[in-house]
Amino acid sequence: MLFHNAYVFTPDGFVYGGFTVEDGRFGEVFAGDRTGGADLGGAYVIPGLVDIHTHGAAGADFSDGDAEGLRRMAAHLAKCGVTSFAPTSMTLPYDTLAAAFQTAVDVRENRPAGCARVMGIHMEGPYFSEKKKGAQNGAYLKLPDLDGFRRLWEGCGGLVRIVDVAPELEGAVSFTEGAKELCTVSVAHTDADYDAAKAVYAAGASHLTHLYNAMPPIHHRKPGVIGAASERDDVIAELICDGLHVHPGAVRMAFKLFPGRICLISDSLRCCGMPDGEYELGGQQVFLSGGVARLADGTIAGAASDLYQDLRNAISFGIDRDEAIRAATIRPAREIGCEAEIGSIEAGKRADFVVCGVDLEREAVYIGGERV
Repeated sequence: MLFHNAYVFTPDGFVYGGFTVEDGRFGEVFAGDRTGGADLGGAYVIPGLVDIHTHGAAGADFSDGDAEGLRRMAAHLAKCGVTSFAPTSMTLPYDTLAAAFQTAVDVRENRPAGCARVMGIHMEGPYFSEKKKGAQNGAYLKLPDLDGFRRLWEGCGGLVRIVDVAPELEGAVSFTEGAKELCTVSVAHTDADYDAAKAVYAAGASHLTHLYNAMPPIHHRKPGVIGAASERDDVIAELICDGLHVHPGAVRMAFKLFPGRICLISDSLRCCGMPDGEYELGGQQVFLSGGVARLADGTIAGAASDLYQDLRNAISFGIDRDEAIRAATIRPAREIGCEAEIGSIEAGKRADFVVCGVDLEREAVYIGGERV
């Protein structure tokens, strides 16, 4: 199938031209125009988005351990232009996590048409600080446990691609040294000081979960986790751009503090795509009102927006368009070790792409070359 007459987002930026799709993958990506096939009428084409931190959507939550719910979530994300994702767990008992992880394996192996691809699992918790647990359930917090994590990782065939840890916890350094051999290790939900965070990054952590949220702020005498992460060129920082979790000014600051190292995420909950009301998150009640999801005590939980909306938000906040696209496509793909399959429009990769207008208003979504 030939797609032409479009501005295609390549690794070098937008190029006027088109591409072919063969057996669900990109074939030739070319500059200039051709005839025949699908004339895209001068539209803009970007890679399908990759969300590596999303708990739920459309009334479903990954931690429910319900395969049908995960498929419903995957279908909703696909319609939003998110063509690949890493469903993200909450702080819960190991047996609950193991059951949820198995649903990810099932849906990955039996992906229905029109659903986003499950490309990994993000294990957010339970190795967190009580002080910075945020919307995580404190009843299930644990110290870092490499043997327990390894059993979970092996139980899902290594599908866990990111695991989170708070650096100040006993055993965090040795946990990181072992876990980095299995997947990306991320710092999260932490009250760690600069030295503790630096030690875990030196041990092999290379990711920072939802920058600014559930961690100490930057202080000129206490640079903390953010300061330690910003100094390392190998650390990628996640950022929520729903306009609620992080102020637009702090979004702009993040892209300057971590140049070329920001990864946009949604951190979406089951209330994403749903009306205001009462929902559940990790055994706790969440109340969605006016687009803001909070626990009963007023703590902001996850988000109610999807990654495509966040991408457009980032651009509206003043982030360079091309950089924002990379932060929502190829960069997250690299963080879960899938950059050879997804994340950019290149020959041989999965033909997952979004056709949109000049302001990236979404017009059509394709997965494997088939329109959703």
